Amino acid sequence: MRRTRLTLAAVLAVLAVLAGCGLTSGSPMVDDVKPGSIGRGEPLKGADLTVTSKEFTEQLILGAIMGIAFQAAGADVLDRTGIQGSVGAREAVKSGDADGMYEYTGTAWITYQGHSEPIADPQEQWAAVRKADLDNGLTWLPKAPLNNTYALAMNQAAFRKYRTRTLSDVAALAKKDPGAVTLCVESEFANRADGLPGMEKAYGMSIPAKNLTQMDTGIIYTQVAKGSCRYGEVFTTDGRIKSMNLAVMRDDRKFFPNYNAAPEINSKSLKKWPAIAEVLDPVTKRLDNTVARELNAKVDVAGEDPHEVALDWMKAEGFVK
Repeated sequence: MRRTRLTLAAVLAVLAVLAGCGLTSGSPMVDDVKPGSIGRGEPLKGADLTVTSKEFTEQLILGAIMGIAFQAAGADVLDRTGIQGSVGAREAVKSGDADGMYEYTGTAWITYQGHSEPIADPQEQWAAVRKADLDNGLTWLPKAPLNNTYALAMNQAAFRKYRTRTLSDVAALAKKDPGAVTLCVESEFANRADGLPGMEKAYGMSIPAKNLTQMDTGIIYTQVAKGSCRYGEVFTTDGRIKSMNLAVMRDDRKFFPNYNAAPEINSKSLKKWPAIAEVLDPVTKRLDNTVARELNAKVDVAGEDPHEVALDWMKAEGFVK
């Protein structure tokens, strides 16, 4: 996942891929799309652009969305989405092996740019990331409302019983009735400063060790849905939130970092094809957590193809024809 801290071995492995043929593969995008509300006049006609992404569902969809937008604007597009790990896709854009991808502001700020403390305001976080990455030959275009960060969720039966809507409500419940707050989390979340320890500190929350269970991500969703865990650590744009009808607790003190998605574009490519910005901007503005959950669920729950999900959405929104 995008938050995993990078070991030296992982970095060396990525560099080995970059030095070899790992980023020379790819296939042309051949969607029969025409300009809709974007791409009119085909401002990218004559451009040969490559899009990339990481390998998880949301990234595959976002990579396809970017490529489809470029095609509608007249570009020939090479699809190099699905690169394993966070660094590989970013390095592809940075080196010019790819022209763009959707990346997350929190990932760039903490993992790539080396900061330990996130910036609470999402716009300020984006601006700081953008400023820092200009020196790396990368330009960040305006961010989406989509914010794929941590949250706690519960099933509807528990929600009706306890009526907690915010993390402050959960903290109050834990103080009033400690046995009511059982929590399932990943091992990483259980030990990260921007995970459970920090959340407990920020909200004055104290959850006894006997009330905590560590498990893999996918299992958390099913256990929360069944009620085996009253609360579970989730990612806010995961499609299983919608499919399992989970209630998400609002981070009312804004503790968790912002992981807003935004186009990360190779600066030389953007200089050569400045229309990239105007083509992507309306699409990016439409991407919020509700949209992401719906699209992710079509892949993770219904088993649909990520590229087809992206194409159907672009057509349904009128961005392309």
